[in-house]
Amino acid sequence: MASSLAGKKIVFVTGNAKKLEEVVQILGDKFPCTLVAQKIDLPEYQGEPDEISIQKCKEAARQVRGPVLVEDTCLCFNALGGLPGPYIKWFLEKLKPEGLHQLLAGFQDKSAYALCTFALSTGDPNEPVRLFQGRTSGQIVVPRGSRDFGWDPCFQPDGYEQTYAEMPKAEKNTISHRFRALLELQEYFGRLTSPGAEVAHVVSPLLPWSAVRLLSPSPVR
Repeated sequence: MASSLAGKKIVFVTGNAKKLEEVVQILGDKFPCTLVAQKIDLPEYQGEPDEISIQKCKEAARQVRGPVLVEDTCLCFNALGGLPGPYIKWFLEKLKPEGLHQLLAGFQDKSAYALCTFALSTGDPNEPVRLFQGRTSGQIVVPRGSRDFGWDPCFQPDGYEQTYAEMPKAEKNTISHRFRALLELQEYFGRLTSPGAEVAHVVSPLLPWSAVRLLSPSPVR
């Protein structure tokens, strides 16, 4: 798949200019494809994170009729058995960062992890969707910092005194769940000259949500 996409334009499904800016910054100048942001109305799928990502990517590829990259993010509270998980968008819309923090008011365990999944399709319905995942563990805290990037104000990564929202962008982009997922994507494309090696760096589709913990390395200190 990677060799067929090198040098081509890939539609990154987002209407968020800040998200595109962050992704491009992390991928860097050596990424062999050009990302072009496009907002696409996709159904609100439900299910396991992997299933949701695959369904969204297939539908986006069908609409675009070409290569697409789709991102899904989960914020999982350990005290709540992994919720809000893939439904964090709706929780955030209703509760804001303050409400997310209050969800854990009755629990001693404030630990959480952010999980990012990028789903890549060549646009060919006969080719499988490839998944790349990254995870960062942290704590849910009283919101601090800028309010222009979702739940960043209430997530403090382990080993740091700042929330995502308080961190300089360059620092956040070296530890974030998005960074780790994009690193997998970079490595995948970097194997263009090593046929047969690329499969080892692709997350198998449709793994149970309970297995997500095994997919990514522990956060680097």
